[in-house]
Amino acid sequence: MEWLADPNIWIGLLTLIVLEIVLGIDNLIFIAIVAEKVPPHQRDKARLLGLSLALLMRLGLLSVISWIVTLTEPLFHIGTMDFSGRDLILLLGGIFLLAKATMELHERVEGQAQVNSGPVAYASFAAVVGQIIVLDAVFSLDSVITAVGMVDELAVMIAAVIVSMAVMMFASKPLTRFVNAHPTVVVLCLSFLLMIGLSLIAEGFGFHIPKGYLYVAIGFSVAIEALNQLARRNFARQQEHVPLRERTANAVLRMMGEKTDDGGAEAPAAAGKESEQPTFESAERHMVSGVLSLSQRPVRSIMTPRSDISWVDLDDDPASIRAQLLDAPHSFYPAGRGQLDNIVGVARAKDVIADLMDGGHIDPARSIRPPIVMPDAAGVLQVMETLKRSHGQLVLIADEYGTIQGLVTPIDILEAIAGEFPDEDEQPVVQPFGDGRWRVDGGADLHYLQQVLDSDALGVATDDYTSLAGFMLERFATLPHVGQVLVLDDLRLEVAEVRERRIATVLITRIDADAQQGEG
Repeated sequence: MEWLADPNIWIGLLTLIVLEIVLGIDNLIFIAIVAEKVPPHQRDKARLLGLSLALLMRLGLLSVISWIVTLTEPLFHIGTMDFSGRDLILLLGGIFLLAKATMELHERVEGQAQVNSGPVAYASFAAVVGQIIVLDAVFSLDSVITAVGMVDELAVMIAAVIVSMAVMMFASKPLTRFVNAHPTVVVLCLSFLLMIGLSLIAEGFGFHIPKGYLYVAIGFSVAIEALNQLARRNFARQQEHVPLRERTANAVLRMMGEKTDDGGAEAPAAAGKESEQPTFESAERHMVSGVLSLSQRPVRSIMTPRSDISWVDLDDDPASIRAQLLDAPHSFYPAGRGQLDNIVGVARAKDVIADLMDGGHIDPARSIRPPIVMPDAAGVLQVMETLKRSHGQLVLIADEYGTIQGLVTPIDILEAIAGEFPDEDEQPVVQPFGDGRWRVDGGADLHYLQQVLDSDALGVATDDYTSLAGFMLERFATLPHVGQVLVLDDLRLEVAEVRERRIATVLITRIDADAQQGEG
């Protein structure tokens, strides 16, 4: 036992343990992939049985070292090439590994493993164990030959094999769980098996490929995949800060082919004819987009602005009020005295006309309803819930100083979802004329305009602006004059009319890439 005190023996033992662990990684990867084929309750058993068989096989081969040495002797010749028993085993093992890895890759790339709609079909336990035994024989032979070449003491070889297999058994379960939880890692491991199988075939034909080359390639690939997994984890953490409702809405919009503001990072790729023939019509996508984005929009983006409000001045003479109500198509009107901010309530047109016909004057106690006023900071969904309880009445929107900024009716909510429904006395806010040209009212809602133009160049509504005019004022930083032009991506916006210190009309033209470069 004097050899136990030799430091060279211990150095050789540690080196051999490291080499045995490294040589066993490919075996461990194969077992992790194959063990997934059996039912979940049998996977740990298959994994431990495979590693136990590998240990027994290596110990058995070590016990017949004299026979192992003879495997390197040539058995027959083909031309100038000699083939030994070891070469044949490596050739058969390499071919098996190439075939197995290729079939696994084909199954995962083609998606055949996910198409079953019924019960999942697992491979038999015996078939999986048989595959593990075949590969154990190849990997064990390689490991034992390495041990024979490294040290001379049989006890050192046995100790190194036992320690390395114990480490592999300890690491096998977390490795298997990690491999199964990350599909890209499985594909990477299968590519490793292809590379290892190719190297075994090359060695079987006498072309020695240094193991260092393989391990450097594997290590580099693992490092790249580690960065990939880190990037995905960071992206997932960032997504956790996005409200679940918003993530769900973006996912639904991407499935329907609508553009989203998250970059489309997880958009599923449509293939072939499916991408050319969308499942949902444009109007359907716009309505779903309107519903899902409703809670994110400020109420100012859907309300009728103050400048467009038709209201009844109770101080006017009855004839003027009656003519106003008969000429306008609305059912409800805000009622005030002298100015809109001196709000008295909300009047229903037929009640006011009945008062004027019966008594010649308006009876506020009978015909004027208390106003419903909400702050402009309220959400659209809050306003919608209030409208549900208002029995058809409108909701007035006021700012922090109590100034009336606009009003919201059920029609405004409907237009936010389904698009514009102009009244008889209104013109559409977006009027197409010619190919790729539109005349747009400055008060057009940005969200609606994005849908009509099928472009996100105009951005989204903010707390500072909700209309096209507000967007352009923010870009110009001053009130523009007629003819001033703003170019955004493939859109050319020209100020066509300025009225009462606001942008009243804008001409929008879609420009192609060549024309845009020419202008540049």
